[in-house]
Amino acid sequence: MQVQALEGAFANAPIKNAVAFRAAMNALARPGHIEKISGARPPAPLSVAAGSLILMLCDAETPVSLSGLFETAVIRDWIIFHTGAPIVTPDKAVFAIGTWKSLAPLSQFAIGTAQYPDRSATLIVECDDLEPHGATLTGPGIKDTAQLSLPETQSFQNNAKLFPLGLDFFFTTGTQVAALPRTTKVDR
Repeated sequence: MQVQALEGAFANAPIKNAVAFRAAMNALARPGHIEKISGARPPAPLSVAAGSLILMLCDAETPVSLSGLFETAVIRDWIIFHTGAPIVTPDKAVFAIGTWKSLAPLSQFAIGTAQYPDRSATLIVECDDLEPHGATLTGPGIKDTAQLSLPETQSFQNNAKLFPLGLDFFFTTGTQVAALPRTTKVDR
């Protein structure tokens, strides 16, 4: 295990975890709204926001899938050391981390079942940037409409049609996070 995998956890775990949790929940409650989230110092190329989400959301019972540039020994070791989360294939993941392109196809992730719609995956999509413009969002948590720079729209439109099944998404870059729960409708 590399030394880099042993570093980068929350400095004051109870406080930083609570602050990260609040930012993540605010992002989920207000789809399209961009929140600041920090505290983690994960290995590159994992962003501070994605690392903070992982530290806050994952434990030994939340399997994680890594894809593309994020499928490295140091990131794998960092997640396992700090959270205990097992690294698994996409079909077994509760959380998955990667770029939009590397996470494709979305059909490889669990969307839940009629009896247990909550047994679906949440994707942490690392982006080059997050902007409050682009696709138009409507649904719970949005007064009229919101806008977010999504990598595309069709996959999110198809995902919303699966409700109550479907995937949930966090979008991260640097210290920014935005969320798109399956209840959100996406228009162009």
